Amino acid sequence: MNIEICADKNDLGRRAATAGAAQIHAAIADRGSANVIVATGASQFEILSELVKAPNIDWTKVNFFHLDEYVAMPITHPASFRRYLKERLVDCLPQPPRTFHYLNAEGDAAAECRRLGELIKQHPIDVAFIGIGENGHLAFNDPPADFVTEEPYIVVTLDDACRRQQFGEGWFPTFEAVPTLAISMSVRQIMKSNTIICSVPDERKAAAVKNALEGTVTPQVPASILQEHPRATIYLDPPAASYLTKK
Repeated sequence: MNIEICADKNDLGRRAATAGAAQIHAAIADRGSANVIVATGASQFEILSELVKAPNIDWTKVNFFHLDEYVAMPITHPASFRRYLKERLVDCLPQPPRTFHYLNAEGDAAAECRRLGELIKQHPIDVAFIGIGENGHLAFNDPPADFVTEEPYIVVTLDDACRRQQFGEGWFPTFEAVPTLAISMSVRQIMKSNTIICSVPDERKAAAVKNALEGTVTPQVPASILQEHPRATIYLDPPAASYLTKK
């Protein structure tokens, strides 16, 4: 695991996107295609806006996988992660990707986990763009996270801290409107990625960053597992890094 402290959010976005783009280039050069995980939320705004401008990537050779989605969330809802990724990534690319495997949890969530799970098993991930939640979660793996399951996608219950973050970021009109169930990529599936690009801006995540990067590896701080990944880089802006003792 490496830590990069950036000048600000925009610098974070540029550096994280550039590093991820280099991995996509390398995978395409090596075997003719790349497999990429993309995340959503406020932490990914700057990364995605830079990634879609990355030069000389043949996006028709890229397969994307979706990290998480609320159960029973229609794509028309402002908080839909499918909508977010379509509007902020897919529609902004200069070419359509080879595939974009959206999570659709409007129907049978368990069946959707199995469907996406079989697909991702056939596409070893070259680079995963992820974030860390205010409660230390990875994707929607809230504490205590399941560090054991080998299932690529699982149905999870969102804790109140996670739901408060979603409300606080403005995705829902009330706390009560935030769903309690979601499909999430599992921790072990995320850790199978060859390279992890983890972007964490804002002081509201400083405590989670400190616990994840300087504390014990524990399911109570799901993002702490990143300490065990040899090719994970954590990109922080100064407010997010403000609680770290080792800089």
